[in-house]
Amino acid sequence: MSTAKTVPPILLVEDNPMDLDLTLRAFARKKFANEVQIARDGEEALAWLPRWDEGADLPAVILLDINLPKVNGLEVLQQLKAHERYRRIPVVVLTSSREDRDLRTAYDLGVNSYIEKPVSFSKFMEVAEHIELYWCVFNERPY
Repeated sequence: MSTAKTVPPILLVEDNPMDLDLTLRAFARKKFANEVQIARDGEEALAWLPRWDEGADLPAVILLDINLPKVNGLEVLQQLKAHERYRRIPVVVLTSSREDRDLRTAYDLGVNSYIEKPVSFSKFMEVAEHIELYWCVFNERPY
């Protein structure tokens, strides 16, 4: 029997094609071992719940934009954190929103971290590296 752990994926929930490309490029440059799964709106993000119920690997972390079509990110966060099994998946809001209301609401709903998207590629690379190191390497998963 093998004791090797599988590398859990990262779920990236992002509708903006430029931000999606920037995030994927940052992760590719750092050569992360985690597969990046993509949901382009809140509805696609919530569609992962039945997949996880059927045995798909739970993500190490969910990177969640707030301003999403169909179902906004705060509603996605609320549904995830209300779910008995999936509330323990770390969720990092990665958004361009500078609204205090969004920040407070996200924490009230149980977000694990709230990061404003950096404008420059080099700063974004730093953020991506820190996210990967903390949430995918150092953080212990409770599931």
